Amino acid sequence: MSTAPFTVGDLDHLVLRVHDVDRMVAFYRDVLGCSLERTLEAFGLFQLRAGTALIDLVTLDGPIGRDGGAGPGDEGHNLEHFCLRVDPFDEAAIAAWLDAAGVDHEPAARRYGADGYGRSIYLRDPEGNRVELKGPPEV
Repeated sequence: MSTAPFTVGDLDHLVLRVHDVDRMVAFYRDVLGCSLERTLEAFGLFQLRAGTALIDLVTLDGPIGRDGGAGPGDEGHNLEHFCLRVDPFDEAAIAAWLDAAGVDHEPAARRYGADGYGRSIYLRDPEGNRVELKGPPEV
């Protein structure tokens, strides 16, 4: 087995699909002490700061939440994706690594995460969970 062209750092952010965003924001803000950092209502996205990471809440009727199918429950998935920070972020090397492993992935794109904007790649694990590999923040 060869060695991957990157090292996983830590969790960048977690995205939860929610039925009642106001209740969830209140819980994470008021009960757990997270701060509401950014809101993009057009996307149904509410981002809360959790230490060095973000907890993203997405509404089921927003563009991001709709992609996951049925809402959280016995038949629906609550987790839209999770993100791992990777370093170095060599798009070509990562894509080649994933291709060689037979892992379908999307092209890299600029996305926002816990430490700001940076390049990332989406892929799916063997169970179909979406995983984001995110490089360092833009300077």
